[in-house]
Amino acid sequence: MADIQKRRNIGISAHIDSGKTTLTERILFYTNRIHAIHEVKGKDGVGAKMDSMELERERGITIQSASTNVEWKKHSIDVIDTPGHVDFTVEVERSLRVLDGAVLVLCSVGGVQSQSITVDRQMKRYKVPRIAFINKCDRMGANPEKVTEQLRDKLGHNAVLMQLPIGLEQDFRGIIDLVSMKAYYFDGEAGENIRQEEIPAEYLGRAMEKRDILLDAASAFSEELMEAYLEDDIRAEQIYTAVRRGTLSLELTPVFLGSAFKNKGVQLLLDAVLAYLPSPQDVTNMALDLDKNEEIVTLTTNEDDPLVMLAFKLDDTRFGQLTYVRVYQGAIQKGDEIVNSRTGKKVRVGRLVRMHADEMEDIKKAGPGEIVSLFGIDCASGDTFTSPRVNYTMTSMFVPTPVISLSLKPKSNKASENMAKALNRFTKEDPSFQVYVDHETNDTIIRGMGELHLEVYVERMRREYDVELETGRPQVAYRESISRSSTFDYTHKKQTGGAGQYARIVGAIAPNHGSNFEFIDEVKGGTIPSEYIPACERGFNMAMEKGTLTGFPIVGIKIIINDGNYHPVDSSDLAFQTAALSAFREVYPRCKPIILEPIMRVGVEGPSEFQGVILATINQRRGVIQSAAEDNGFTAVDAEVPLREMFGYSTVLRSATQGKAEFTMEFSRYAKVPDALAAEIIKEFAEKSKNR
Repeated sequence: MADIQKRRNIGISAHIDSGKTTLTERILFYTNRIHAIHEVKGKDGVGAKMDSMELERERGITIQSASTNVEWKKHSIDVIDTPGHVDFTVEVERSLRVLDGAVLVLCSVGGVQSQSITVDRQMKRYKVPRIAFINKCDRMGANPEKVTEQLRDKLGHNAVLMQLPIGLEQDFRGIIDLVSMKAYYFDGEAGENIRQEEIPAEYLGRAMEKRDILLDAASAFSEELMEAYLEDDIRAEQIYTAVRRGTLSLELTPVFLGSAFKNKGVQLLLDAVLAYLPSPQDVTNMALDLDKNEEIVTLTTNEDDPLVMLAFKLDDTRFGQLTYVRVYQGAIQKGDEIVNSRTGKKVRVGRLVRMHADEMEDIKKAGPGEIVSLFGIDCASGDTFTSPRVNYTMTSMFVPTPVISLSLKPKSNKASENMAKALNRFTKEDPSFQVYVDHETNDTIIRGMGELHLEVYVERMRREYDVELETGRPQVAYRESISRSSTFDYTHKKQTGGAGQYARIVGAIAPNHGSNFEFIDEVKGGTIPSEYIPACERGFNMAMEKGTLTGFPIVGIKIIINDGNYHPVDSSDLAFQTAALSAFREVYPRCKPIILEPIMRVGVEGPSEFQGVILATINQRRGVIQSAAEDNGFTAVDAEVPLREMFGYSTVLRSATQGKAEFTMEFSRYAKVPDALAAEIIKEFAEKSKNR
């Protein structure tokens, strides 16, 4: 078990453009995984190692999470670099599902930005302990102390500085460690030579003051440190133990500083990963025993126990499907027979590899806590694999709801075949990317998280599969609901020779703001036999698949059935299902149906001189400003804007701010469409239906 204590698997997560990929590039360099540093956007014609996709290098953004394994001070660290753009949020979601710890990267100028809030929420969802790294301390307007305050105020973290900068902005020279009370400088062409010195006299007073704040926060997690603090006899090990305990309990967030681009502070961050983030043994993981009515089982980190591992990401390569897995319990070896607990199929492990971005290294065996990849195994993202002797499944990850769709039309039969292959692969790889065929128009419709998300997949179809296609206008995923209650009493009768069909159902339909659909059975005295109740529920569900106003699904409905009638010969599942479907269609228009539209949480950031322009672009789009803050010559605006109004916003924002502002957008909630617009949407739908 000594080895497992020396294992870490961490994610690097942050708002777009905070320097995650640059930081990962430095980690690879200092751990001797790569021997030359290359920059994001591939300005030197190479590009960052972890951005291996051509599109990533062109756009200078991370689209897919990339995995690698590094060695640091005799510890093995699996690192996943995740995208910052909110359209690829499922990549962060799936990575955090399988990681034990994370580094939350923040820009020392931008601070806690909109996507930092999303990433933090994802970390909390999976209870992932994290340390914060305030990057870009060399930039104009850098203020790590203000960012630490934002961690407390905006994210509710008990954030505590573990380091202080020596100089800031263009004078950023080194780092003071508040545990060892030493100053560190990073010499050499790539900051590889670390020089340790005494703290400069002018910084000593400030360091003592900040160290007291650190000790005060850490002593809450260790009585031993509390006593040592009172007696003024503190050893560094006591601080490490207390801070680690606080971090693992999610009640403390240690904050580190540096500049990945200027090669400062990265090695100390790696030390912090070993000191404060959990090994697989420090984390409790659960599975459900399918043979015992989904009884919760606590997994061990023992190699000799039955294997349990989760497939969290799929990738298509020229060698076949590559499946990324995290081993939780037991061990996996080349040649082992494993079972997919969803399908019950047995498969043999042919090839086992460890990934390094887009390169792979064959291995013979992987144990608990390791993130490895398998070749040639047919499965879906989120499947659990086990040894044949157990039947466990692990809970899958949260998949956000797609809010935008686009129609695709291939230009030839060959393009149509290639498009089918591409879509089959992309839907397997990305659970937030969905495809369906509109049976009325025969158009192929793709759904995703935003314009960029769909744009990237369309571009990948053109490049990777040589698909010539036309795209339609992006379509908003509306929903329908009701604004008032009504009752129904419907009888379904059909006599066509032989056995007929008979079913009567009585009940009420009401708005249900708490959830999408609630079905309540209040039938007493057997007026509808209990075996027909599920058929009634199925019928109502079918009726809600398409609303009459827009053709989109109906949500927020509560249906109560409290009476009815049946015929001993003519009643059947089909009769009651048809009765429910028809009853709903009859009563729905009486409930004053309304249209709901997706409202997006939008964050816009840019120079203060453009604040008025930014606010105007949001107001013109039916946006509601939530907050507008100005700091260091930069303005940050948070707003809620209907998705319908956000198409083409990036072009408008760029031209209005001379290309100096940027925005992020994510789904927030559904809200009622204004009446005038609702009439327009209904008219559009009616015309489209007529043309079909």
